[in-house]
Amino acid sequence: MNPSSPAFHPPQHNPWLTHGVHRLHWATAPLRSFMIVVIYFVLFGFSLLLTRNDEDRLVMTPGTVLLFLIVSAPVVAVAVGVGLWTWWAVRFWIDGDDLVVDSGIVRSRIRRIPLSRMQGVDVVRPLISRALSLAEVRLELAGGTSAEITLRYLSDRRAQQLRAELLALAAGLPGRTPEAPERPFYRVPFLTLFASLVFKIPVIIACCAFVALIGFGIWAGELAVVAAVVPVLLGLLRGVVAPMVMYTDFRCSISPDGLRLRYGLFETRLQTLPPGRIQAVRVVEPRLWRTYGWARVEVTVAGYGGERQALSSTLLPVAPRAVAFAMISEVFPGVALAEIPFKEGRSRLEPEAAAGSSRDVFVTRRGAFCRTWDVVAFARAQSVRLTSTPLQRLQGLATVHVDVPPGPVHVSAVDRDLAEARELGEDTLRRSLNAQARSGSPERWAR
Repeated sequence: MNPSSPAFHPPQHNPWLTHGVHRLHWATAPLRSFMIVVIYFVLFGFSLLLTRNDEDRLVMTPGTVLLFLIVSAPVVAVAVGVGLWTWWAVRFWIDGDDLVVDSGIVRSRIRRIPLSRMQGVDVVRPLISRALSLAEVRLELAGGTSAEITLRYLSDRRAQQLRAELLALAAGLPGRTPEAPERPFYRVPFLTLFASLVFKIPVIIACCAFVALIGFGIWAGELAVVAAVVPVLLGLLRGVVAPMVMYTDFRCSISPDGLRLRYGLFETRLQTLPPGRIQAVRVVEPRLWRTYGWARVEVTVAGYGGERQALSSTLLPVAPRAVAFAMISEVFPGVALAEIPFKEGRSRLEPEAAAGSSRDVFVTRRGAFCRTWDVVAFARAQSVRLTSTPLQRLQGLATVHVDVPPGPVHVSAVDRDLAEARELGEDTLRRSLNAQARSGSPERWAR
C-alpha cells in the first residue's frame, strides 16, 4: 500500500490505543542502540582493547585504547542512528476490525492483521526491558510459522492496555471495555516443578552417566573424559535448567477472554489464549510421575507452527492428576474425562490403548510406560481417517485417526477390529459434522 494514495489515511494521535496512531516507547531507540554496541564490543571491541606484551600477557595500552575509541566512534554513531530509525519507523493503529502496523520511513511497509485471526496475545518482559519497565506485545496469528506480530517495546501499562483492548475487539466488544476479571486456577509450586523435571528416566540416566564419567576421569586421571562429559552436561541443562527457568512461578487463571498463563524467571510472559482457539488437549502421565499423581497438560492451537507451537503448547507443566483433568473441563466445558466410558483395543504392544467419547469430545488413551490422554472436540476435528498397516491387516485390525492442526496432540484409536474401526470412524465423522453445524465460530465469541 502506498502512503501517498487516497486510500491511505492514518488516524491522528490519540491517548486511546484503539483510536489514533501510536508509536513504540521512546526508550526503544536507546535500548536497541545499546544492544548493537554490546554485540560489537563482545565480538570486536574487546579484542581491540587488549594486546600481548613481551611476556605474552594480554594488557591494555594507550595505543589500544586510542584505536578502540577511533573504531568505536562510528560504530556508536551508526548504532544510535539505527535505534532512532527503527523506533521512528514503526507505527500502529486500529482500523475497524484490523490492527495495522506501518514500518519503514523511506519505503513504508504496511501490514493489516484481522483480529479474527488472532490465536493468542502475549505480554513478554525480557530481563533488560523489565529493568526499564518495558514489555513486548506479541500477537500469535493463524497462518504458519511466520504469522507473528511483535511490538517491541511499550511501557508496561500500555502493553497491558493494548492486550486488553485487542482481546475486547477480537471478542466483538468495544475497545474501551474494561479488562475482564480472572479466577485463579492453579499455581505450580517451585519444588514440585523441580522434582518433576528431575524425576524423568532420561534425566536420571544422564545424571548417573555424568557422575560415572567424572568419577572415572578422576580415578584414571584422564582429561579426555571431558569430551564425553560436556554433551551430557548440555543435555541436563536443556532438560532441567531451561524448562525450570521458563516455567518458574507458573500460574494459570480463567477469565471470560480466555486462559491466562503467567510464567518465567528471567523473561516473564503473560499469555492469553482466547476461547475456542484450543483445538485439542493432551494429558501426559510419565511412569515415574504416576507414583506422585502428577500429570502435564499440553494443547494444540490452530495456526501455531514450529517453535511457536513448542513455546505455546504447555497449559500446565506439572499438576496433580485431578487438576489436569479439571483443566480439560475448563477448555471443553461440561467434559468430565474421568467419567467417559472407554473401550479397549486389541493392541499387544499397548495393552492400555482405549478410546471413548461423550456428547462433545472424542478421547483416546495410550501408553503403558508413558500414559497419554488425547482429547479433541467433535466441533474441532478436521478429518477422520482409517489406516491399516500390513501387520494390522493380517490380524484384521485398523487405527482410527481424528486429525487436528499440527501440534503435540495426535488423536488415534489404535488396533481396533476392522468392522469396529469402520463403525467408530463413521460415527465420529457424523458427530463431527453435526457438532460443526451446531457450533458457532470462535470469532467474536462475546457475541
